[in-house]
Formats: sequence, structure tokens, C-alpha cells
Amino acid sequence: MMEQQPSNGGKLDAVNPYFLHHSDHPGMVLVSKPLNGDNYSTWCRAMTISLNAKSKLGFIDGTTTMPSATDKPDEHASWKKCNDMILSWILNSLSQDLVDSVIFSTTAQEVWEDLRDRFSQSNAPRIFQIERDIACLTQDQMTVAAYYTRLKRLWDELGSYNDTVCSCGADHKRRRLMQFLMGLNESYNAIRGQILLMNPLPDVAKAYSSIVQEEKQRSLGLHVR
Repeated sequence: MMEQQPSNGGKLDAVNPYFLHHSDHPGMVLVSKPLNGDNYSTWCRAMTISLNAKSKLGFIDGTTTMPSATDKPDEHASWKKCNDMILSWILNSLSQDLVDSVIFSTTAQEVWEDLRDRFSQSNAPRIFQIERDIACLTQDQMTVAAYYTRLKRLWDELGSYNDTVCSCGADHKRRRLMQFLMGLNESYNAIRGQILLMNPLPDVAKAYSSIVQEEKQRSLGLHVR
């Protein structure tokens, strides 16, 4: 695809919402996991990042409005072209049954709002589920890295509900540290105790680094024997 050009012959700036790169095409897949209804929050986040990177958020949030076909025919045509491109990208990111339910929608904003209304339910149930998952998560058979990665994913999703979840500085950091330490296997009791005796307490990233170092040292010790 040729890069979109304005009627005066000059090239559009890449941040212009009507700009389409030569590599953009209707078959592009912007996210790795299609929306199936149960993964709306992560799907929405991934799509928002991708569309923002392409300066196309205005087409789904309504800020890039359709110009008049009479007064601005060239801009109207460019808007329609970009809208259809974004529609294709959204359709490519949906499960087949969801595609069938929105295929006759005419604007990307219409599809986006339809999906949001259907799947973005009240935050409270999801926040409750995340909080419960965090409280129940333990290292068990996972490596420290796998355990921390899973815990961090839950923290990040919880943090995405920033209108509801309080993140109050030092208390927030302390809570994350405690959650991480509580889920570690009992074999890390000694180093966990050392961390808890530190003054001031380290942040969770530093605690994670210390635990991983301990895990590696144990692995090397077992290897030597």
C-alpha cells in the first residue's frame, strides 16, 4: 500500500490520524490473542497500545470525526479509508462468533463501543477476582521468576483499574512486597526473614533480585554435588 498523501501532493506526517504506512494492510493482526469475551481487559489494553502507536485512537474514541463529504471531500475519503482499515484490524482480532456479531457495523467506533458495552462489566467483580488470585497465589512448583511474573501480571491488571484501586505510595509498595514474600515457598524462610529485617524495607524488585540470586546459588550448589 502506498503511503496516504494529502490533495496538495505532500506526504502526511506519521502522527496525522489519516496517515497509513505502506506496510499497513487490512489483513494485519495487531494483537496476539483474539478477543473471546473472557479476555476483554487484556485485549482492550493491547489494541489500545497498537492503535495509539499508529495514531488511530481518535477513530475509536470519537475524537477524529468524519469530515463532511460536501465541504471536505478529500478528507472525507481519507477518513473513510482509515476507518475501514481500522475496522479490518479490529475484526482480525476477534473470535469468529464475535466477528459475525459486528460485521455489519460501519465505523470502528461503533464496533469498539459495542464490544466495550458487552464485555467491560463493572470493575468490582474483576477487582475482587484479581485480589483473590493474588491472595491465593503461591510459588509451589514454579521457579521464582515464573512466580514473580504471574504475580506482576496480576498487579499490573489490578493497577489498570486506577479509578477504583488506591495506590498510596509507600503503603502500596510495602503491600506488594508482603504479597510477594508471603507466596514464596517455605524453603526461602531464612532470606525472607532477612529481607523483613531490613530498614528501610526494599521494594519488591530488589527483593525479587535477592531471591533469584539465592535460587541460582542453590542451583549451582546442587549441580556441584
